[in-house]
Amino acid sequence: MLTALVGGVALGLAGPALAQTAPAQTAWRLLDYIAVDYPEAVADGKITNAGEYAEMQEFSATAAKLIGELPASSARTGLERQAGDLQRIIAAKASAPAIATAARGLAADLIKAYPVPLAPTIAPDVARGKTLYAQQCASCHGASGKGDGPQARGLDPAPIAFADEARARERSVFALYQVLEQGLDGTSMASFAELPPQDRWALAFYAGSFAYPESEAKAGKTLWDGDADLRQRLDLEKLVGTTPAALAAQVGEDKARQLTAYLRRHPEATVAAEAAGTLTLARARLDAALAAYGRGERKTATDLALSAYLDGFEPVEAVLSARDNTLMVRIEGAMADLRAGIAKSEPVETVKERVATLDGLFADAETALAPSEASATSSFVAAFTILAREGLEALLIVVAMIAFLSKADRRDMLPYVHGGWIAALVAGAATWAAATWLIAISGASRELTEGFGGVFAAIVLLWVGIWMHGKSNADAWQRYIRDKLSKALNRRSAWFLFLLAFVVVYREVFETILFYAAIWGQGNGGAVIAGALAAVALLAVIAVVMMRYSRTLPIGTFFAYSSALIAILAVVLIGKGSAALQEAGYLPVTPWPGLPRSELLGIYPTHETIGAQLVMVVLLVAGFLWNRRSAIRAGRAAA
Repeated sequence: MLTALVGGVALGLAGPALAQTAPAQTAWRLLDYIAVDYPEAVADGKITNAGEYAEMQEFSATAAKLIGELPASSARTGLERQAGDLQRIIAAKASAPAIATAARGLAADLIKAYPVPLAPTIAPDVARGKTLYAQQCASCHGASGKGDGPQARGLDPAPIAFADEARARERSVFALYQVLEQGLDGTSMASFAELPPQDRWALAFYAGSFAYPESEAKAGKTLWDGDADLRQRLDLEKLVGTTPAALAAQVGEDKARQLTAYLRRHPEATVAAEAAGTLTLARARLDAALAAYGRGERKTATDLALSAYLDGFEPVEAVLSARDNTLMVRIEGAMADLRAGIAKSEPVETVKERVATLDGLFADAETALAPSEASATSSFVAAFTILAREGLEALLIVVAMIAFLSKADRRDMLPYVHGGWIAALVAGAATWAAATWLIAISGASRELTEGFGGVFAAIVLLWVGIWMHGKSNADAWQRYIRDKLSKALNRRSAWFLFLLAFVVVYREVFETILFYAAIWGQGNGGAVIAGALAAVALLAVIAVVMMRYSRTLPIGTFFAYSSALIAILAVVLIGKGSAALQEAGYLPVTPWPGLPRSELLGIYPTHETIGAQLVMVVLLVAGFLWNRRSAIRAGRAAA
């Protein structure tokens, strides 16, 4: 009874919001349903379901009428002729393949002549679609898409069974999106036009995956990864508009099922294929952002500009940073300036100039990224620099924790610290394996991991730094040992130490692994390994020196130095964490012209990151002053 669901739509669509696009979209949807449902009405030239056949006639007539009402154009006459041909072959009870071919051909020509959005601007988040489906759709369509939800009983017509493969193979994601956008008049299927377009696309992809089990997705990934020609032919727009049946005609039924199972769960794979090795995707997203901004669609322009960075530029950022860090910094800054300009509603010409500047920078980047630029020396330097830089922050924090526990004679707590950083290394190895064989880690996921990890660590270090500063007075430390230490460092504290060691190390391991994966892909594996080993050796020397030096320091001096080191690291990490959240689009970007940038110190030239660091400095200073006053009062009381 799926055709019954659209009868009301064909006759009852109304509303000012759809006034411009409804005729073409509605005609397209009617043609799509004719192609899908005609086999239920006619078989072997005979009517098998009179009600369904009557709807086929009605829908083809309505589609022809809607096409005739479209704005005049050179293409409309041809479309009207095709619509008349479709009516005639339906009246003649033609075969299902002939009807499907005619209806699909007319629908494709209709969209060419009267365009509507055919694909999402960026790859949809299918996990978001799963959440929305559970909230909005499962009550009727069922948790597994079989049309058997708790509210489905008594509905006439019954909800669509997305898990029905016979129907699903004839339905594109675009068709599902159209239903979500317009709803179905006369049924319980309401319009979801209030949802953002990206959410509707995410829902369409998720609903379109039910008929293709996840067990086949792994084989689909293998097919996709191993066929460069297929990746070139099937971009995001073609994926959205292609039915599984049409794909089967190109690659065969089994492969089509496997590819559909994979790509409808991972549409971002089409974007990754497009972006591999070049900045083509970044350019395309920026052009689309500029076009959207020119139309006054600031939110869309913002999303596209963010996608240009996360999906287009960040996949090559690691390699570019290793070969020309100055250029990488310039591109990051220019992309941040573009997003800030869009947020401030700068004139279109100004935004256009920013996009043109980035286009020139991308040309320089592609020169630097050329395979000819990948030398053994550059790979060694990149591997050494990245691991030494990322590992130093984590090392300083972990060594400070170990030294503190040794000084406090609480070596029983050391296994928790060691367990934390070892677990982080294991999790890092699992991340590498997952990123290599199971999933593609998006730019947004990377930035969020780095951002929230950095902010969490900075907040913890704020507390630890103030606490250690308060114990820098020898008398205060002795009192603390006598009165509180045995109680304070209990099992809860031990697991807290484990968590802190895990977070600070995993944050750095996560970023290092992604950088190394990019560098490794450029060849010179021996040089990469040599650079990594050299960095490990350097970090080991630093750790040994710090541990030996800490043993010789008086307890008060040790705490004074440690609190200063941890305070500095807290300021650095809050800056880095805030910058990562900006790059993920979770914080606004307000450039601070003329301010220098230093990744080592976590200084980024934006008001938000500098503001976060200033707040951290103020809190640290306030805590240190409070400690000083407390020590003075304690000294007076003792006297």
